[in-house]
Amino acid sequence: MPLFGSTFSPKKTPPRKCASLSNLHLLDRSTREIELGLEYGIPTMNLAGQSLKFENGQWVAESGSFTGDRREMQRLRKRNQQLEEENNLLRLKVDILLDMLSETTAESHLMEKELEELKSHSRRRK
Repeated sequence: MPLFGSTFSPKKTPPRKCASLSNLHLLDRSTREIELGLEYGIPTMNLAGQSLKFENGQWVAESGSFTGDRREMQRLRKRNQQLEEENNLLRLKVDILLDMLSETTAESHLMEKELEELKSHSRRRK
């Protein structure tokens, strides 16, 4: 039996109102753009004197805005290719050196084992 009267019973909460009283979320995209002015256009930026625009998921130089030297671009591409080839060659050399190291280590362990066996065999003879 409760000490101070009835058991705890909270009041029922009233039903919630609609989250948005606006009907703009019911409109299609083009109508919302007209109503709310959401037409921003293509994103653009200016980087190191070069104007770029974002199209199809990539930043692309706007036509006629490239002020850099085409020869410089070709030189950089060629240098990049050379560095990639050098990097691949160095990776191959590292792999070969690791293989040589593991082979030499295995041979060394075998020789140490044989030496220990010979020492123990010679001790038994004495």
